Amino acid sequence: MIVEQIWTANAYRNFNYLIVCPDTGEAMAVDPLDHEKCLDAAKRNGWEITQILNTHEHGDHTGGNDAVVAATGAKILAHANAKAKIPNMDRGLGAGDVIKVGKSVELECLDTPGHTMAHVCIMSRTAQPALFCGDTLFNAGAGNCHNGGHPNELYHTFATQLAGLPDNTLIYPGHDYMTNNLEFTLDREPDNMKAKTLLDDIGGQDPDDALVSTLAMEKEINTFFRLHSPSVIARLHESFSDLPENPDPKTVFLKLRELRNSW
Repeated sequence: MIVEQIWTANAYRNFNYLIVCPDTGEAMAVDPLDHEKCLDAAKRNGWEITQILNTHEHGDHTGGNDAVVAATGAKILAHANAKAKIPNMDRGLGAGDVIKVGKSVELECLDTPGHTMAHVCIMSRTAQPALFCGDTLFNAGAGNCHNGGHPNELYHTFATQLAGLPDNTLIYPGHDYMTNNLEFTLDREPDNMKAKTLLDDIGGQDPDDALVSTLAMEKEINTFFRLHSPSVIARLHESFSDLPENPDPKTVFLKLRELRNSW
């Protein structure tokens, strides 16, 4: 499997992706907002885009669909419940569905509500798994729930699905927010030396050559996975006087998401 990460350089800091079968050159475009860069990358490498995967229905992820379809005839895939919001969808996806790209690439669909209620992530069936996670999981952060989502569902997705994936899973998010997210981690957990060292190393990184994290790294630097950290909980008590002495993980997650909304 070949993964081409495409930095859009737009105001929303989107990443687009091409997932390519090395045997046939067939490619799936993931959230191809910048259709020109996606089509140019495919042409430059001799690949053929045959499918489009939208992780969810927001315009900064679906906005390039029409142009890619016009140029390639690609089929559009997304969550089954997004059909009314994503025009001309060809295949509705549910948990456990398998997407094939060419002869040798297989991707499994995860139903991951929270950012929106019709959000999917896709995970490669490769020796080292790769997770294309849209706006559910970011490097050192989590998606917001402002436009059609719910933080309770986002917590459930993190706790029951993402946290249990293999630690060596590569993380390919829909946006580059790593620097800001690391700064939030350190605001919530000032003694997190892993986050501090990484921020020192990659702060202001070139998104055209972005660090690809793993789930193991995220568990060290992403405050939304660090719900049992004494430092995180202590800092929450400073912001929420009504917080129980020993809050459960869901409460910690929801309070962190609330703080991140206005941070």
